[in-house]
Amino acid sequence: MINQRRAILYGLLAVLLWATVATAFKLALIYLTPRQLLFIAALTSLVFFAVVISVQRKWSQAVAVARVHIGFYCLQGFINPFAYYWILFMAYNQLPAQQAQAINYTWAITMALLAVPILKQKLSGRELLAMLIAYCGVALIATGGRWDLAQTNWSGVGLALLSTLLWAGYWLINTRNHDQPVIALFWCFFWGVVWLLAAALIWPEPWMPAWQGLVAGIYVGIFEMGLTFLIWLTAMRTASKTSQVSALIFLSPFLSLILIYSILGEEIYLTTLIGLSLICGGLYLLRGTTKKDA
Repeated sequence: MINQRRAILYGLLAVLLWATVATAFKLALIYLTPRQLLFIAALTSLVFFAVVISVQRKWSQAVAVARVHIGFYCLQGFINPFAYYWILFMAYNQLPAQQAQAINYTWAITMALLAVPILKQKLSGRELLAMLIAYCGVALIATGGRWDLAQTNWSGVGLALLSTLLWAGYWLINTRNHDQPVIALFWCFFWGVVWLLAAALIWPEPWMPAWQGLVAGIYVGIFEMGLTFLIWLTAMRTASKTSQVSALIFLSPFLSLILIYSILGEEIYLTTLIGLSLICGGLYLLRGTTKKDA
């Protein structure tokens, strides 16, 4: 049922939850390696989507989808969650949370770039300007405004940028996928867990997770990968003007900085605030070229 006020409330709840995950990533990585965190989170998310499918009584549909698209979801599960989140967590392991989360927000810009070769789309002058503004923000955040580039953690920055490439590619491949979102995500996470088990056999590592790491991993699985997605989807589907709801996403990185400062104790640099503002400005400019709402 269309209800704009309810849609905005759902959208705000989703944004608030997503704002917590950068802090949760860093706390979890105190106790877990990136792959261990990913395994706990992905398994939690898989169980969550299985419960949702059970409640909705859609297992027959899920099985039918698997029979037709098993190869597609095997590939999708490799991209997300396996490769994307593993690389993203490695970036968070190397960078301050404020840097990693800000760079990760450029995935929409990356998607516009990838749409050129994949979807044969052309870039407008406005889109090119949006990209230039956003990546100036990335450069400012990555270097901290310093001329001495040797002090920049290029490995961590490279991993963060690579994660945006994978995430954008994942969604571009999904543009022609018409399967129900919950079923699609269940099979993505099913195959993601399979890929993680295969990686554990190839690269075994000793593991006795502390309870703090286990709790943090479960939190990430629910509020980064599972429940929050459904809340956001509900917000978009009940909105009469989706542009008002989608604009709320720009609040998330700034709310996240408050938590990063208050919980992790990171000093928030002026260059991060300026750079993040440039990134959000570029994203807003890009959004104006791709989405028009009544």
